[in-house]
Amino acid sequence: MAIIEAERLKKTYPSKSGPVHALDGMDLSVPQGTVKALLGPNGAGKTTVVKILTTLIQPTAGTAHINGIDVLRDPKAARRIIGVSGQYSAVDENLTGFENLEMVGRLYHLGARESKRRAQELIDQFELTEAGNRPVKGFSGGMRRRIDLAGALVNHPKILFLDEPTTGLDPRSRLSLWGIIKDLVRDGTTLLLTTQYLEEADQLSDDIAVIDGGRTIAEGTADQLKAQIGGHRAVVSLVDASDAAAARQILGRHGDGEPVIGDDGRSIEVAVIDGPRALQYILSDLGESGIDLHDACMRRPSLDDVFLTLTGRRTEDTDETAHQKEAAA
Repeated sequence: MAIIEAERLKKTYPSKSGPVHALDGMDLSVPQGTVKALLGPNGAGKTTVVKILTTLIQPTAGTAHINGIDVLRDPKAARRIIGVSGQYSAVDENLTGFENLEMVGRLYHLGARESKRRAQELIDQFELTEAGNRPVKGFSGGMRRRIDLAGALVNHPKILFLDEPTTGLDPRSRLSLWGIIKDLVRDGTTLLLTTQYLEEADQLSDDIAVIDGGRTIAEGTADQLKAQIGGHRAVVSLVDASDAAAARQILGRHGDGEPVIGDDGRSIEVAVIDGPRALQYILSDLGESGIDLHDACMRRPSLDDVFLTLTGRRTEDTDETAHQKEAAA
């Protein structure tokens, strides 16, 4: 049963050059107790969807329901059962971690005693005991993110919205936050996640919606999406970047599509149908042409390959800023 449902959502921003369509008839469905990841290139509409579902903005058209509640008609009821952590930590730097969480509890009308109890519970859960009584302005990026996420959980939400929760974190902090998120889902929380990290979607989500141009253009598990573009990738790394053009021609002869040269000018990859045989022919032809390699391998398609195939672009960070800049132009 879907606990988050949106149908034909549209959001249009005015601009001097004409209306900007952030969402253009998008549908979304998230079953209870699952994690849905929204992935899309810059300007796709990910953050716009989250802002509509969390009652921060109104859509131009369409409907949105959370746990049967009409978000547009009864936003107060929707807010009682959701938790939200945006792209930037919404914390008061002059308060301690404990005081920030206690304040959120008071805003939810939990009462003084329950607000303190819940704040301490979350401080312990997020392993912030030593830092809980220090002002947030002295926290690291990872600690700020944990306090912000803890704040989104003060009211025991049934549904949690995380908009790029680990942006800017170091790998260790990101892994730590992933562990916390997985624990929440195991306890029954439904999660809608936007992320710029493809590995994050792979690790955390049950289902992924690929968004482009304000619409859902593909949906499924990570494996299902990867299977849509099929095959393997043959990848070679050249010793001399000047050999790139000749190597690209060779990979093109044995590949299924156009070879792609990496940003470093030395790595080249191409989709292939019969992976081992194609790589064997590629290596043979490169050797006969006197092209030296650092490395060569086969790999399965990644979510980045899915993005590139479906949208023609690779994932970028946020989308709301792009629409606001365009609308202001």
